[in-house]
Amino acid sequence: MDDSRAPDPRSTPAIDTSVSHSARIWDYWLGGKENYLVDRRLGDQIAEVLPDIVDQARADRAFLKRVVSFFVEQGIRQFLDIGTGLPTADNTHEVAQRIAPESRVVYVDNDPLVLAHARALLTSTPQGATSYLDADMHDPETILRGARETLDFSEPVAVTMLGVAWHITDDQEALRIVGRLMEETAPGSYIAIAHPTIEATGERMAEAIRQWNQFGKPPGIHRSPAQIAALFEGLELVDPGVVSCTRWRPEPLPFGEPEESDQYCGVARKPQSAA
Repeated sequence: MDDSRAPDPRSTPAIDTSVSHSARIWDYWLGGKENYLVDRRLGDQIAEVLPDIVDQARADRAFLKRVVSFFVEQGIRQFLDIGTGLPTADNTHEVAQRIAPESRVVYVDNDPLVLAHARALLTSTPQGATSYLDADMHDPETILRGARETLDFSEPVAVTMLGVAWHITDDQEALRIVGRLMEETAPGSYIAIAHPTIEATGERMAEAIRQWNQFGKPPGIHRSPAQIAALFEGLELVDPGVVSCTRWRPEPLPFGEPEESDQYCGVARKPQSAA
């Protein structure tokens, strides 16, 4: 396999094409073209250990569409998408503005390839707004400061951290980051987190993460549903709680519930009584 379908690294000078990166591997699993040979090799290596990883990636993307639609239905018109990843079908602004054209969206990522494709994310309806912030999720102060240029934090905001919180490997740091982000939002705001577990496939998922950490970056961990739920401290979990992404308010199926995935998720609301 050659790199003929990959983006030209000469046009994005900060990209290290010798090391795989999570955004590009997820792009590969989702059928995108913004990835390099090193990403495809590790993606295939992980898929050999965990054949349903592509289904998990797609389940995460389907959850994004459902949860953004849910937020709009709750009256939310402002979105802070942390860990944007590479643009694909049904990005946050596309889902939100399709229903509510006045929606305002801020994307946050620190991958130089995502930055190179930011223009694809910056499209917007005339009524709304879309912007991109080059920042690290470990630095919530910079995120909040930059997001205020587009979003009004006196009104509710929906924060999404889908498939990225697992890269915050320290539980206390993860809790601090989520807490700081939500501290600045208005009551009635929401946060959605999608995170790998080993609930569905057990050791196969654990081995896939070990391989990721050996050959890819940034490193990550799996968490139990209880550990994921703990990240929503001080917030009100929305039904059905922390569950497989495939089972969070899925479209009705004629043959029962969707199969569980190792990718779990939860959505929580900041109480109206919160300070």
